[in-house]
Amino acid sequence: MEQEIKKPYKIQSAKIMKEIMGNYFLGMKDTTKKMAWCTSVGPAELLRSFGFEVHFPENHGALLGATRTATDLIPEATKLGYSSEICSYLTADVGSYLKKQTPLTEHYGLEGPPKPDLIVYNTNQCREVQDWFEYFAKEKNCPVFGIEPPRYVDEVSNEAIENVAAQFKALIPICEKASGQKFDIDKFRETLRLSKEATDLWKKVLWTARVSPSPISFFDATIHMGPIVVLRGTQMAKDYYTTLLKELEDNVTKGIGFLEVEKCRIYWDGMPIWGKLRPMSELFAANNAAVVASTYCNSWVFDAFDPKDPFESSALAYTEIFINRSERAKEKILKGLIKDFNIGGMIFHEAKTCFSNSNSRFGMPLRLKNELGIETLVIEGDLCDLRFYSEGQTTTKIETFIEQLS
Repeated sequence: MEQEIKKPYKIQSAKIMKEIMGNYFLGMKDTTKKMAWCTSVGPAELLRSFGFEVHFPENHGALLGATRTATDLIPEATKLGYSSEICSYLTADVGSYLKKQTPLTEHYGLEGPPKPDLIVYNTNQCREVQDWFEYFAKEKNCPVFGIEPPRYVDEVSNEAIENVAAQFKALIPICEKASGQKFDIDKFRETLRLSKEATDLWKKVLWTARVSPSPISFFDATIHMGPIVVLRGTQMAKDYYTTLLKELEDNVTKGIGFLEVEKCRIYWDGMPIWGKLRPMSELFAANNAAVVASTYCNSWVFDAFDPKDPFESSALAYTEIFINRSERAKEKILKGLIKDFNIGGMIFHEAKTCFSNSNSRFGMPLRLKNELGIETLVIEGDLCDLRFYSEGQTTTKIETFIEQLS
């Protein structure tokens, strides 16, 4: 009797996601629409309420990393005086602009990212975005506006919410001038409602991984998070995550996971190594190690959004994100997630050029190990710059770590 050949696990909704993302980039060819640039965890909903199409330079940076073109482009930015140890999204994106090379040309026929009518950033992630976006504001002769919330907060105070909400409101006249449209509170409420519904669905998608076998891995999630990053505030994002969630919940009901047998369950802390996403995924899968959760993909879960109170709720949502929290607050959040996802081990990616999202530098791994009894591993690398990554050394460390967990 012939042995049945089992098909490899695939998330079927990926076909829809690929089409959605393709249409998003192809839509940038329409120069009749007003265009805003925005940080990935910035006020996209407010911008969309003015009719702006929104481009996210960090998304372009991740694309440069995933296509392994970033390492060749970063030296162009260092010639301008940018350190090779600051955010490689920044240096790769600036290098791409200077060298006039981008994967957007090959895949979508674009000469580069669309010309902005307005540039907006939020320093809730890091200070690099300020320098990055202001550089392009000068290059593109474009107005720029920065939201600067308190950093490294333990709990978000009412004073902080009022402060950030006031900054959101100060953006309104600048948006009106750049867009040619008057502010409409109902449109803002509507985009925030759609964003809230999409982010709730995205959270449910990620939380399906609490089940064993998990229907989605961390590596899958880094791909499927595309719409929640670039299409927040649209019906399209909400519809996509409705479809994806149904597929994953059906797989849970059927007991289908991305691994048939999970020898161990792992939490990934920090940024992905974009240029090594597939080999990393294959490495863990080959060892039956399920990487099921992350701080990174959770960055676009905004529980605080409330269309009834759009300014204050947006201020809270964008200030309380994980990357902007104190060490004490981060530790509390991680402990809850370790319990929720039944985690046996944590891998901390210490990204050379991303200080703000590398959480292994102040004793966190050892504290979690001592208090919770879970194994931890720190690996060195980077989000885009593969010169900081040793594949052979990292593979050995990960395989040894998995053996310890198993």
